[in-house]
This record gives sequence, structure tokens and C-alpha cells, in this order.
Amino acid sequence: MIRDDIKTALVVAMKARDATTTAAIRLIQSSVKNRDIELRTASVQPDDDLLVTEVLQKMIKQRRESIEMYEKGNRPELAAAEAAEVAVIERFLPQQMSEAEANAAIDVIATEIGATTVKDMGRVMAALKERHAGQMDMAKASGLVKARLG
Repeated sequence: MIRDDIKTALVVAMKARDATTTAAIRLIQSSVKNRDIELRTASVQPDDDLLVTEVLQKMIKQRRESIEMYEKGNRPELAAAEAAEVAVIERFLPQQMSEAEANAAIDVIATEIGATTVKDMGRVMAALKERHAGQMDMAKASGLVKARLG
């Protein structure tokens, strides 16, 4: 499980006195805990690894946006700090599909569903999210689906 990997990595980072990695992992644990608290009242609990993967992907997206803003604001030291956090967070994500694999998965789903126009995009995205949620970035997948159906 990803949670176990995160806990183990925290212990290793603390023993190595790696302050940057320790801080990033603590942020990950905090974000996951907050998501757990949000889902306490939910009727359907998602798979644990899927939940953690969603949190990690959201954290990476936020940090990439911050990096972009820091670079535009001529603050390379802050951009570098965010990039270091992204590197730590990415260690815990499952292997992501390549673009070719993602296109193949989209083709399979679109064929199964019978999707031919952009109007069918919602159904294709729902099926993609159901089958490949932790394996691909849904923002990129959206663009690929739109290109396939457009």
C-alpha cells in the first residue's frame, strides 16, 4: 500500500536527517489525513491506494502551478523548493501510462462504448477514470479523448 511506503520513507528520511524530504512527506501525510477526514461521512469509501493517488496527483498539480507562477515572478529559489517537493511526491505515485498506452486505452474504451463525437466525451472519461484512475493524469487524458473524438 502507498500509505505504508510513505510511512517507511518518512522514517528513512528522518534517520538520514533529510529535512527537505521529511517536510515533503509530512505534507503528504497531512493532505491524506485531511482527505480521510473529508470522507468520514461519505457513504462509499474509495480504494485506499486510489484515494492516496488522487491526493498525490492534486498536490503535484498545485506545486506545478506554483512553480510556473514563481518562474514568472522571477523567484527561482521558490520554484526550486517546489520542484524538490514534486520530486518527493512523485516517488509514491504508481507508474503512469505513456501517451501511446493512454491512447490505446482510450481507443479501446471509445470502441466499447461506441463513442464517435465529442458529445460522448463524458462517458469515455467516466470509463477511463473507473478503469485507469491511478495510472494516468486525467487532465492529459481529457485532451487525448477530445482529440480522439474531435
